[in-house]
Amino acid sequence: MSTTIHDSRRRFVRGTAAAGALAATGRPVFAQTPEFSFKWANNIPATHPSTIRVREAADAIKAESKGRVEIQVFPNNQLGGDTDMLSQVRSGAIDFFPLSGLILQTLVPLAAINGLAFAFKDYATVWAAMDGELGAFVRAAIAKVNLHVFDKCLDNGFRNITSSTRPIATADDLKGFKIRVPVSPLWTSMFKAFGAAPASINFSEVYSALQTKVVEGQENPLAIIEIAKLYEVQKYVSMTGHMWDGQWILANGKRWAATPLDVQALITKHVTDAVVKQRDDIRRLNNNIEVQLKAKGMVFNYPDAKSFRDALSRAGFYQEWRGKFGPEAMAKLEKYSGKLG
Repeated sequence: MSTTIHDSRRRFVRGTAAAGALAATGRPVFAQTPEFSFKWANNIPATHPSTIRVREAADAIKAESKGRVEIQVFPNNQLGGDTDMLSQVRSGAIDFFPLSGLILQTLVPLAAINGLAFAFKDYATVWAAMDGELGAFVRAAIAKVNLHVFDKCLDNGFRNITSSTRPIATADDLKGFKIRVPVSPLWTSMFKAFGAAPASINFSEVYSALQTKVVEGQENPLAIIEIAKLYEVQKYVSMTGHMWDGQWILANGKRWAATPLDVQALITKHVTDAVVKQRDDIRRLNNNIEVQLKAKGMVFNYPDAKSFRDALSRAGFYQEWRGKFGPEAMAKLEKYSGKLG
């Protein structure tokens, strides 16, 4: 066989394979190796809106850049627990990582301020604060530890307490209650103020900790309870709404600074679009998820927040954190929340 015929056949086979890949995926096939390749990791299941929307953003970025920019998405703790991934984004092993400000608190103390118990009465207040003056103040603090942070944070939601043993109707029901909390000083402080027994456990280990009764309960937004199938190991949902939690999207500061401005702009545009869509997804999900969880056997109760607020005030919780966050930060929070404690 001549060299010319051999080369032609090879080109035909390659072309056929590429066409097959396009037909199979419905997405453009880019032959070139990406000039910029990034890793995005999170602790969220693949079926959660946060992961779905960032995968869409990654596809859009690759398409718009004609294959020049690629973001690989690793959901569901594939690259480690929260504390591991925070270390990795700081070292550069991971490029992008969405993280709760309350866990980022171990590195940036101010980042937990949105988690002060009962600070936000509704979503209108949350977004006014987090997209406004309070969020800008927090982002400035995050930037000081060589992390780039995107302007808008993802919605994780208002958190509620679940239990395998009993409903939580008042603050007294939390006395001695063994509850999983994320690895965060503010969470631990809050549940200790209630007289509970909090255990700091990364989300990747929550299901097994509940299944083996290491803890009786945990607290999370309804969407996480449903998607992580916690209804299989929990019976009661107490709609305390005790704090709102979101995730700041962090990037390795050195890698981001070395990325050309046009690539930064492309990524920022699609990540911002993904966040806006994710917030709406969570809003719509919250409208019907309670019905789904009830259908799966969970029993709901709706406590009055007053006993919980009063217990925290008596225990000095608000006073303690006012001292830790400082008067300037608290003034920015209370511009939206009203006086706390």
